[in-house]
Amino acid sequence: MNRIGRLFVIKTKFEAFLVIYGLGLGAVERGIHYLGQYPGWGGKLLFAACPIAVFMAGARILDSLEREARDRDGY
Repeated sequence: MNRIGRLFVIKTKFEAFLVIYGLGLGAVERGIHYLGQYPGWGGKLLFAACPIAVFMAGARILDSLEREARDRDGY
């Protein structure tokens, strides 16, 4: 079970950027649907909220990778 669980751990910045890219694509797709469902300012605000959430999550992912590297290297 540990071997399977390790497949879902982000270990490098490259893997992190791939995950963030995938999240970004999904967020923009969801935002496009919001623009279609809610024309006007409401749809635009919901569209803007989707990528902002990805930016926040991406920053958290990258920070956790850097923190883990710092702890591992003893800095």
